[in-house]
Amino acid sequence: MPNHTKGAGAEKPAANPPFEEALQKLESVVEAMESDDLPLETLLAKYEEGARLVKVCQEKLAEAEVKIQKLEKDAAGAMKLQPLELAEE
Repeated sequence: MPNHTKGAGAEKPAANPPFEEALQKLESVVEAMESDDLPLETLLAKYEEGARLVKVCQEKLAEAEVKIQKLEKDAAGAMKLQPLELAEE
């Protein structure tokens, strides 16, 4: 049974967090690295965490791109790459 708990207090590193969660964590890591006077060991740990989160985000984006390409087929069934149009909010 998957655990779908949400909250700011959940600090357990997820094996494969959702894209939005990974991006948010990455942003907080970058902010901490830029604003705090961190000791070298902490800075290195933050860098490693950030590098891991970048990889997760890149993998999620690549998966999404493949899914979009698979969905975009012309009438003959040939793949047709189309630009992704985002809805305005």
